[in-house]
Amino acid sequence: MKTLFEEIKASIKNNYNQDRSFWRPVLPWGGVFTIKAGRKAVSCTPLYVEIRLKNTCTIDGFLMLLYVILNENENFPRELSLHLGREFVDCFLYLMDTYSFTTVKLLWIWDKMEKQQYKSEVHKASLIIDLFGNEHDNFTKNLDNLMSTIQESYCSNWRCPTRVQEDQQRTININPPQEIPHGNLIRLAVDELFCSRIELCEEHGCGGLREFSQRVFCHGAPPFVVLNMQHWKSEDLAYVPYYLDLSDHKYLLEGATLFNKEEHHYSAAFQIHGHWMHYDGLRNVNLILLNKPPEFLLLSSLVYIRATEK
Repeated sequence: MKTLFEEIKASIKNNYNQDRSFWRPVLPWGGVFTIKAGRKAVSCTPLYVEIRLKNTCTIDGFLMLLYVILNENENFPRELSLHLGREFVDCFLYLMDTYSFTTVKLLWIWDKMEKQQYKSEVHKASLIIDLFGNEHDNFTKNLDNLMSTIQESYCSNWRCPTRVQEDQQRTININPPQEIPHGNLIRLAVDELFCSRIELCEEHGCGGLREFSQRVFCHGAPPFVVLNMQHWKSEDLAYVPYYLDLSDHKYLLEGATLFNKEEHHYSAAFQIHGHWMHYDGLRNVNLILLNKPPEFLLLSSLVYIRATEK
C-alpha cells in the first residue's frame, strides 16, 4: 500500500496537464469524528457521540507542510521526535498515510495545543471545537522549543545598568525594515535578526555602543524553520529568497502559508522535488499542481528546511 506522500509524487509524475488536481481531498476543512460509545458512555455528563471541528484552516496548512517535511529527509522524523515526541511523529505519519484526517487534527489539538487556545462547547450530541484565530498561535507557538534562539549583547559603557543582555525567542518573527533599503528585503530583515552588529545602546543616558553577538539556535539547527511574515505588506514581497543562511546553516525554501484577509482563511503552498502544489482545505479540489511557483502576495509565513550537508 502506497503512502499518501508516494501517491502525491505519483500524481505529479503521471500528470499530463489535462487534470492537475490530486485524485481525492486531502485534509479537508473541518471534520467530524464519531465516538463509538459503549454502555459506560450512557452515564457520562455531558453526553456527546461525535466531535465536530470548525475553522481548522489555522492548523491545516501547517499540518500539510509538516507531513511533506517529514517525508523530505529520512533523518527528519528522528530529529523532530526529539522535540515533538516519537509517539506523536509516528502516530501523525500513520494517520496521514491512512487518510484519517479528522483524527490527525485531533492529535494536534489534544497533544500540542493548550485548552485556552481554542473554543469548545457541547451542542446537542456534539462536542464542537472551534479553531478560529491565528495560525501562528495555533501551530507555530506549539512547536515546543524547536526554533528557540538566543542572542547576547554587551555595552561598551561599564556603568550601563543593563550592560549584559540576553534576548531569547521561541519563534522567528521577521519584521519589515522601517526604512526601505535596496536589495532583498526579506534577507536583509533576517540578517538583522540573526547577524552580529553594533549600534548605540538604547539605555537612557548611557551613550555606549552595544555589540550584539550572532543569534544562535538554543537546541541546534532545527530541521525546519517557520518565519512569521504576517506584518509584511504585499508590495514588499516582490522577491522571496529561495535560500537563507541562519546561524551558519543553509536553509532552502520548502513552502509557505497564505492568508486571505477578506475570507479570513489560510491556505498553503509547498514543493515536492521542484514541483509546486497549492493546498486549500476549504475547496472541493484542494490539492493542485501549479504550472509555476506561486505568488507570495498574501503571505503569512515562509517555511524553510535545513539543507543536507554534503
